Amino acid sequence: MEEIKEKAEYCLNCKNKPCSIKGCPMQTKIPEFITEIKNENLEKAYNILQENNICSYICSLICPQEEQCEGSCIRGIKSNPTSIGELEKFVNEWAIENNYEIKLNKKESNGKKVAIIGSGPAGLECASQLLQNGFDVDIYEKDDIPGGILVYGIPDFRLSKNIVSKVIDTLKSLGANFLTNKELGKDFTLEDISSKYDAVFLGIGAAKSSIYKLSENKLKNVYESDVFLRAYSERKFIKELGTVVVIGGGNVAMDSARVAVRMGAEKVKILYRRDREHMPAREVELEEALEDGVEFKELTRVISANEEDEKIKSVNCIKTVIMQDKAVDEPGTEEFEEKANTVVFAIGLKPDKTLIENQGIELDDWGYIKIDENGKTNLFNVYAGGDNTENKSTVCRALAAGKRAAMGIMKNLI
Repeated sequence: MEEIKEKAEYCLNCKNKPCSIKGCPMQTKIPEFITEIKNENLEKAYNILQENNICSYICSLICPQEEQCEGSCIRGIKSNPTSIGELEKFVNEWAIENNYEIKLNKKESNGKKVAIIGSGPAGLECASQLLQNGFDVDIYEKDDIPGGILVYGIPDFRLSKNIVSKVIDTLKSLGANFLTNKELGKDFTLEDISSKYDAVFLGIGAAKSSIYKLSENKLKNVYESDVFLRAYSERKFIKELGTVVVIGGGNVAMDSARVAVRMGAEKVKILYRRDREHMPAREVELEEALEDGVEFKELTRVISANEEDEKIKSVNCIKTVIMQDKAVDEPGTEEFEEKANTVVFAIGLKPDKTLIENQGIELDDWGYIKIDENGKTNLFNVYAGGDNTENKSTVCRALAAGKRAAMGIMKNLI
């Protein structure tokens, strides 16, 4: 406790609160909860965090604090920022260890009912806000277990599924009704749902992996990152991975590489066309991948694959250089081979354009759902938020999008 108090005392309790207002998408009351740590009032600190964000513990574990709250900390301008993520994690873990829980306030029913499609971060936060404000909420989820990317896309060595389950249980205690194995476009349409509810929130995330062709033939041992990560989450380990090459340099690439290690790969290499300085992955994620034995080869672009009996035996690469922040092939360089038995693409996810357009929703020029400042789409009383509305969304940004849409629904219906 003394160690944590010392870290809390480092906070200047700024009046302008850039960590909260500018840095945190959820606008967590950061100086306020840290002040309660200074006063050794951990119950109140926990209440402040949970009343604002029921996924506070999750955020403390996986948020890029160095870019968000800590990245806006005044102390970080001339020195190290306040350890906001560590302090938030400490408070949440203290509550678990001491069986301390708060009962979130819930307003009397207003008779309005909202459907939420997708139970990822955006959907969960939208549900939380609506439930606390007297709405009835049904949450439609295509999988067996609610949680979306929190369950199937983030490995358990980074985020325990028990933590996600607790959030689900909290929503159930507020009255949320989860309808699993119900998929948009397969089991129901948006038109069907819209006729039964006062409003609909679409939080289906980005479901399509970006990928490019390595061969004219169909290869058996090429995987999209979401499929690869799901196989690990469901304990359906892929056998005989051999040497795994992960293409990409973001957090998903790091997760995929570390999952490959745990599924028994002989060797795992991350091949990325940019250098470490221009890599989108968090430094802590890269360090943990390296600690797991993953090799990292920067400034390397994978061009094609060499195969035998529809299986990859190596990939052809070319060295790149950074010019004006862009990775371009190094002039005069020759192609070279890297051994590979399995390739995992981790170069980004995009919304399912066909599925969304078939529901009558307008997309922007980049293929994301077009929404206004309240999260509303072009359809009557249909809202959206999260990875299906913006590129490079974090869990905390998705939560904020769900909260913003809930506020928009309330503004429109109450």
